[in-house]
Amino acid sequence: MEFQPPFRKIIHVDMDAFYASVAELDNPELRGKAIAVGGSEERGVVSAASYEARKFGVKSAMSSFLAKQKCPHLIFVKTDFERYKELSVKIRAIFYEYTDLVEPLSLDEAYLDVTENKKGNPSANDIAREIRARIYEETGLRASAGISINKFIAKVASDINKPNGQKTIHPEEVLPFLEELPVNKFYGVGKVTASKMYNLGIFKGKDLKKKPLEELVKSFGKSGTHYYNIVRGIHNSAVKPNRIRKSIAAERTFSENLSSEIFMIERLDKIADELERRMKKTDTKGKTITLKIKYSDFTQQTRSKTKANFMQTKEEFFPVVKELLYQDKLVNSVRLLGVSFGNLNTEEVVPFWVQLQFEF
Repeated sequence: MEFQPPFRKIIHVDMDAFYASVAELDNPELRGKAIAVGGSEERGVVSAASYEARKFGVKSAMSSFLAKQKCPHLIFVKTDFERYKELSVKIRAIFYEYTDLVEPLSLDEAYLDVTENKKGNPSANDIAREIRARIYEETGLRASAGISINKFIAKVASDINKPNGQKTIHPEEVLPFLEELPVNKFYGVGKVTASKMYNLGIFKGKDLKKKPLEELVKSFGKSGTHYYNIVRGIHNSAVKPNRIRKSIAAERTFSENLSSEIFMIERLDKIADELERRMKKTDTKGKTITLKIKYSDFTQQTRSKTKANFMQTKEEFFPVVKELLYQDKLVNSVRLLGVSFGNLNTEEVVPFWVQLQFEF
């Protein structure tokens, strides 16, 4: 074994189709139906989808038009962030009955370190089961959980028995589990990175483990060191109970480089929809808008503007985004655009960028 005790006991709790499940909770007639939260039949972007809708290929960040094409009987419901926040507060209150080491990732998921817990229960598996039962009893919502020795493995494990299930990866099971895990199941490995790994002959963890650190760094930059460590069960990031974001953003990489500012505005419009959703989801506002531009030659440029008042909605900040785009002449065709909020209504600082799905 390449790592030694003592081991942490980490639980990753992830609500099952949270937004859609809340819609079903408040409107029982929707139960068992294909639901898309956000957007409309005419336009907009899907924020979340029920499991019934996902069977047809409907997923978050998809245009409503495409979602309706994939699932003609899809039912669109409006987002209700106040209701999501209300239920999220109840769920987190349950977490804090077991430990103060709670790191929320969003309204519907969190890490818990229960190595030392308020119940004096040595079994993280039992604690996770109890928490999930409490959530259902007190809110009517289902949750899944992953339990292991660090945040990375717990996060991967929480997806295995979804929905309404849990999976424990015990210390002695970690390395065999990671060796057989398909690389596209590694948290943080998206379609583009997975495709690059496939081209290098990396299909499972055991293939990744065979690659020298130098080769992984050459192929994946700083992320290469991360991949080298995680496949060996090494992920030392602690559960941070007071994590507050310094910035929140969304960006998109395009399958074809853009040279027309008209097309860029169209893409930025969709990015802004996603950013607004994330701002509302985290109840965040900001004063500084930054436009990130990565050109086809991989050079990067950022343009920022700070307003006197806090902004959150697309109506407030999108005019600033357009102003920043037209601020200077573009020096080349563009392969990536991103928009971020800084100078937030928070106290501490931890940066947070979000990569939207690639257009490949």
